[in-house]
Amino acid sequence: MAEKFLVGGEWRTSNETLDVMFPYDGSVSATIYMATENDLDDAVVAAQRGFEITRKLPTYRRVEILRNLHRLFRENFERMVDLMILESGKNRKTAAGEMSRACQTVLVASEEAGRNYGEVLDLDWTEPGLGHRGFVRRYPVGIVLGITPFNYPVNLGCHKLAPAIATGNAVIIKPPEIAPLSSLLMAQLVLEAGFPPEAFSMLPCPGPRAEKLVTDPRIAMLSFTGSAPVGWMLKAKAGRKRVALELGGNAPAIVHEDADLNVAVQKTVIGSFANAGQNCISVQRILLHRSIYEDFCDRFVPAVQALKVGDPRDPATDIGPLINIRAAERVEAWVHEAVAQGATMLLGGKREGTMIPATVLAEVTPTMKVCIEEVFAPVVTLSPYETWDDAIQQANASNFGLQAGVFTNDIRRMMDAWERLEVGGVQINDVSTFRVDHMPYGGIKDSGLGREGVRYTMQEMTEMRQLVINMG
Repeated sequence: MAEKFLVGGEWRTSNETLDVMFPYDGSVSATIYMATENDLDDAVVAAQRGFEITRKLPTYRRVEILRNLHRLFRENFERMVDLMILESGKNRKTAAGEMSRACQTVLVASEEAGRNYGEVLDLDWTEPGLGHRGFVRRYPVGIVLGITPFNYPVNLGCHKLAPAIATGNAVIIKPPEIAPLSSLLMAQLVLEAGFPPEAFSMLPCPGPRAEKLVTDPRIAMLSFTGSAPVGWMLKAKAGRKRVALELGGNAPAIVHEDADLNVAVQKTVIGSFANAGQNCISVQRILLHRSIYEDFCDRFVPAVQALKVGDPRDPATDIGPLINIRAAERVEAWVHEAVAQGATMLLGGKREGTMIPATVLAEVTPTMKVCIEEVFAPVVTLSPYETWDDAIQQANASNFGLQAGVFTNDIRRMMDAWERLEVGGVQINDVSTFRVDHMPYGGIKDSGLGREGVRYTMQEMTEMRQLVINMG
């Protein structure tokens, strides 16, 4: 039996279904019903009613709902992990890590829900302000539309859902139609947690169909996580609504001559190949000072070779499949193109279905697709540089600017990297993939607009409203 979708608290079917495939072997994990255009419209109408309820929820109720959801996440932890594996091929280690982070995101939101503070303004700085007192409070914006990606559907869904609950907004989520199973279970748990059902919908449907919601003036905010071309296209169509974009990257890791190479190798191996590289902050470009280049390579390649590639259901697996055959064929073509253009493959091999082996490329040039575009796969490039300024220049030679990692023990270089790297976040003696869920996470250039991290998202999902009282 196919899985139903949620419209304003009502579980529905339709005449359209989609098979969800297990990327590792192509078997059918489940079948889902797809939301129609009429369902999308019904969800907005329900959300309008729901917002009249959520905007009036007292703080203690919002906190209570989020704490209930945190408890339900813990109780359904393994079930959610299994669904993520079957829908996206995510290996068990990564799926469990994502579920732990989702629990943390919801827990943080339950704390931050009580800190939606305002201000008292002294208006008598100028003579016309005498006898007046000013106040500022934050109010929910209305209906929030969240569009989530396949690679981290639960936690990135929580980064839209939990702050919206904390601030009293209604929520519509469009999950990834190719990997919706964990999101549909999450919807069930949100209702069990006590969130007003009219205020919440989970609508699996094709991306182009969801554009109806993006252009709908009844929706107050779009929060999108996905590819840069799609994100910026949606922003252009969003009209006057608020827009937050968490998009792609081709993150650099700078390893300077004074770095601890053992730490740098350990961190970059994990950062390059976690979730089979399907991570917008995956390490894609490792920039190495010439003096340590050979030493780093001699340590890095064997460490990558030690990673286990295979069935993501096996707890020992480090690298599982890409999401589908189309993605795998694209990556294979990009790697072959780089080799044809002069790159050296230090490690890699033949694609087998959706499986791309851990691939390490050297002697690359900045114009190769594996350097300038987002590979989104277990592929990393190694490039030497001569001076610190060269490293900064190479790192910035990208249309993306999400996060960067820098390995150095010189405090002056740490501060200089923070000043000059054109990214939303710099991780010192760590890699770009480092993220905890209450930090302000986001990028610049093609990598996005706005910041996630519960408190920062709550600010995006509220508007300041002032009150002035003439006390005279």
